[in-house]
Amino acid sequence: MSRAILFLRSLLFALIMLVATLIWAPVCFLAAPLSYNQRYYITSRWNVFIIWLAKVLCGIRYEIKGMENLPDQPVILLSKHQSAWETIFLLCKMPRPLVFVFKKELLYVPFFGWALGLLRMIPIDRNNGKDAFAQVVVQGRKRLADGQWIIMFPEGTRIPVGERGRYKGGGARLAVETNTVVVPIALNPGHCWAKNSFIKKPGHVTVSIGKPMSPEGLTAVDLMQQVENWIESEMRVISPADYPATSKTESTQ
Repeated sequence: MSRAILFLRSLLFALIMLVATLIWAPVCFLAAPLSYNQRYYITSRWNVFIIWLAKVLCGIRYEIKGMENLPDQPVILLSKHQSAWETIFLLCKMPRPLVFVFKKELLYVPFFGWALGLLRMIPIDRNNGKDAFAQVVVQGRKRLADGQWIIMFPEGTRIPVGERGRYKGGGARLAVETNTVVVPIALNPGHCWAKNSFIKKPGHVTVSIGKPMSPEGLTAVDLMQQVENWIESEMRVISPADYPATSKTESTQ
């Protein structure tokens, strides 16, 4: 497919997504008086539409492996992070409402951030260090007790295809503090929807969900090492051409 066609498809995708956001944000605000589960369902229909649009218009297809590994109990999801695609996809595909831990500045993004404010997310001020994590623990306990699942991206930012970011321990620390099982997720949408790339390319995305990992008897460091080992090993299963036996970044770490 020529780059011109890809550009035109990506442009149309961006325009429709913008229009959908402008339409859906007021709908979300009108849903504010409803119950949390109703607000979440209504808001997440935007995510369903965008994932469908990306599939139909841009050719971004997907499959999910390991849904049976998701337990019917409080969970902290720790996921690989390559693209904006997974932040949209996971919110509408998991069996329970998700709570994202994100920098509070996102709440100020017109329409998108305002809608996030209705969904019991956990905004943090990264400049507060220990105080920020303490707030995550306090709010995280409440969200887990209310039946929501917490999702975090240990690498912190979107990592280019074939590379391995530095895994931060916040998610594992939260799991140990709250005695909550962790479920690792490996995925590979970076080829289709790359970081800071306007062009969306057709392709097949695999989302692989690992078995729950209990924090019992483990330190946060040990638990995060287990998560990292599983995710990076699974990346070599779902994207063997991009993640050889020794990744590009492992040799530099």
